[in-house]
Amino acid sequence: MKELGSFLKRARISNGVSLDEAASDLSLSITQLENIESGNTKAFRDIYELKEHIITYTKYLGLNPDEVLDVFNEFLFEKTSKISLQDIREAEQKEVSKTNEEKRDIRSPYTLIRRRKINIWPILIWFSIILLITSIALIIIKNISKEEIRKTELKPLWEDIYEFTY
Repeated sequence: MKELGSFLKRARISNGVSLDEAASDLSLSITQLENIESGNTKAFRDIYELKEHIITYTKYLGLNPDEVLDVFNEFLFEKTSKISLQDIREAEQKEVSKTNEEKRDIRSPYTLIRRRKINIWPILIWFSIILLITSIALIIIKNISKEEIRKTELKPLWEDIYEFTY
């Protein structure tokens, strides 16, 4: 990985781009670019993030991303192929012997399916407000209709007299 980082550094310098300029153009920090150029993989939270940064940096420098990814993938293969078959078999045996409870306790932040928790309180508050407004509107409408009935039933006496005089 150090060879790949020094290759990217040489390409940046030969293009006449400063570290500050590259960092601002790529929206990365200077520290991230320094870690890529020095081959420090432990500075990144996961290898996929590092891979994406390397791809964007390679394209920015005008290099062929496929060639750089081949070198990066070789690095990954060397890093991950150091696990012996015996260790893999032992891990499989441990996994088989675990109960379902123990299997559920193991969670990775990258593969965890997060269930969205619904907060019921805002829904209840809005429902209560709508119910209150509806009931107030119904009461107002009922009172208005009662007043109209009263007006039509109770005519003043002078109106009846006025009608007969015509």
